[in-house]
Amino acid sequence: MIRRILYLLILLAPLAAWAGNDAGIAWNELGKQERKLLAPLKDGWADLPAERQRKLSRGAARWERLTPEQRARFKQRFERWKQLPAEQRARVRQRFERFMALPPAERRHLRQQYREFRRLPAERRHQLRERWRSMTPQQRRQFIERRDRIRHLTPGQRQELRRQMRR
Repeated sequence: MIRRILYLLILLAPLAAWAGNDAGIAWNELGKQERKLLAPLKDGWADLPAERQRKLSRGAARWERLTPEQRARFKQRFERWKQLPAEQRARVRQRFERFMALPPAERRHLRQQYREFRRLPAERRHQLRERWRSMTPQQRRQFIERRDRIRHLTPGQRQELRRQMRR
């Protein structure tokens, strides 16, 4: 019996050591620039979960690689973010989480669509936004359903549909 317990302890020792490796990053292990950027978090650093510490450390390293223009743009966006009401920030977070839950191929597709939208002239983007805002929820659902049906058509079928719509 004791022999079995010893064997079990010997077998589980590496697992226990591995589980204990999830210790975070000690404040002193951070680089000088990282400590400078993360200084507001110094007092509570040891209390942060290890994964949060790693994310913050990676973020600080990314910040260091940004150009001054990128940093200025980030600061401006962050200020805008702070000015948003809490409810709106929560909605944005939820939308971001839904986006990140999508398969990578779908996220790439949506990013490409957004880039195409941004390339449109400002007036055309404004027209499309206004048109969307003026739709009722039912009209929006119908629009999305039509779009999804059209998406599955072959190029020839799409061309035929365009001809029919012009008539």
